[in-house]
Amino acid sequence: MYNTVKRTIILTRQFRLPTYVNGNEGGFLVEACAGLLDGDNPLDCIKKEVIEETGYHVTKVEKIFEAYMSPGSVTEIIHFFIAKYDESLKKSDGGGVQEETEEIEILEMDFDDAMRRITSNEICDGKTIMLIYHLRVQGIL
Repeated sequence: MYNTVKRTIILTRQFRLPTYVNGNEGGFLVEACAGLLDGDNPLDCIKKEVIEETGYHVTKVEKIFEAYMSPGSVTEIIHFFIAKYDESLKKSDGGGVQEETEEIEILEMDFDDAMRRITSNEICDGKTIMLIYHLRVQGIL
């Protein structure tokens, strides 16, 4: 999610066991909003995940591409989306779903700061890096 007026993006911070096992900052990862399809189509899934995780009800979501993240060992394909946001779209606190034991911190981040955090390895999630770079390469932010 991006805001061209404020030059900000919305990311989340949450515990991820694999990063904990690898010794990454207590297991917490800064990443773009995402989720498993669970039988939903990708567009419906991302809209649902954005609401649950961030509390924003985005109306226009743009699919930008699909990618295999590790095709040598994993069959998963990721569908990448971007969406504009502003404060009028904030409808709830977000933070995840209680039943799924999600505890998600919502981060509104200056875009240039996000770019620096990739270089410093504070943002090290592949899908998030790809989305941030897409915003830069396409001249969106």
